[in-house]
Amino acid sequence: MRKLFYISIIHTPDDLGSYSAEVKKQYIAIYGISKWHEHIKIVGKFWQYLREALLALPLDYKNVKLYQDGLPVCSQELEIVEHLAQNGNINYQILLELVKKGATVMGSEEPKLLIEERNRITENRVAQTNIYDDLMERRDSYIAQRINTSLNDGEVGLLFIGALHRVAEKLPNDIQVVIFPEQINSQEEKD
Repeated sequence: MRKLFYISIIHTPDDLGSYSAEVKKQYIAIYGISKWHEHIKIVGKFWQYLREALLALPLDYKNVKLYQDGLPVCSQELEIVEHLAQNGNINYQILLELVKKGATVMGSEEPKLLIEERNRITENRVAQTNIYDDLMERRDSYIAQRINTSLNDGEVGLLFIGALHRVAEKLPNDIQVVIFPEQINSQEEKD
């Protein structure tokens, strides 16, 4: 049996790279500066909680594979993770901590689809990034296929994926999907 922890993430401003300033500007224009600061605080707490919950999992990390939203399949996945972690990205800092425990970083996305996504954002600006469309569908299908072909029997995968994605519904039935941390919390409440 294969197991995949499906971790629905909230993107930080660091995840948005050069679009971060535009997102902040639009958010403040709609909701105000105090709501922006509140949002940043909530996102920070989310990542702190997620980090603690993940590091507490009793896993044999040499059998753990890490899949990350936006991380292309290439020959430099670990270098990308290290670079973004060093630049302060909390998501990638967590990935790096898990790698130091023995986990393996796996490229998750088709580079051509990521370029298409970047071009769409550039052309349409930030407002068009909140839709599930054909491009998101193709990205999700690729991620699911990538997990299916690289996650072996007896291994555990951790998928860090944005909330709009629908990868779980595209995975084969022999991969046990655990919504994290919701199912962990509800199991603890039952015990």
